[in-house]
Amino acid sequence: MLYSVIGNGAAGRAGEQALNNRTHESYGQKKLTFVDRFGNWLSQRAIKRRLPDRSDLEVLELGCGFRATQLLSLGPRLKHGVGVDFQLAPELAALDKFTFHEGTIEETLLKLASQTFDAVLLISVLEHLRDPLFVIEAVRGLLRPSGLLLINVPTWRGKGFLEFSAFRLHLSPKIEMDDHKMYYDKRDLWPLLVRAGFKPSLIKLRYHKFGLNLFAVARREDG
Repeated sequence: MLYSVIGNGAAGRAGEQALNNRTHESYGQKKLTFVDRFGNWLSQRAIKRRLPDRSDLEVLELGCGFRATQLLSLGPRLKHGVGVDFQLAPELAALDKFTFHEGTIEETLLKLASQTFDAVLLISVLEHLRDPLFVIEAVRGLLRPSGLLLINVPTWRGKGFLEFSAFRLHLSPKIEMDDHKMYYDKRDLWPLLVRAGFKPSLIKLRYHKFGLNLFAVARREDG
């Protein structure tokens, strides 16, 4: 779903960023292969290990996927969950303690500007964005003191494997790989987080999924 935002500053940039080629299909809208399901499971494990062990969290997931499987799996820990993606399964609208927004990440961030969250998830999303710094800066502004930004991105080491899996073996969606605009190692992601305002002492990066992905935890400083 494509929205046009007209204006200056952040609004103007959001309109510019909305003009991309991935507004017609969300991840998971078509059946996932076992490779994708296994990767999702590994991401869920990483997320649950790093979220506070509470049952009153308010969490935002940007690029939650068509069925928001990852966000829904956090249900027992949530007071409220918010998901954003281009297209969303209609049945999600009926779920208690969840709110969903259809549209681009950049535009929806403007709509959420008055809200704050304990954690924001950008899981296998950053590599699809034309201006990742803009999004990370906006996300930092949505975090409460000590709030967490959790990021998962494919690495340069993983690039060849992921493309071979998608283009030759057809074990991953080709549309996902064709939409990749960047791959990340620690030396790529760390400067982005620092430029967005996160303090180096509050950033943790580690490779996982056999080195094919990089997982980041960036904590906003206390108030």
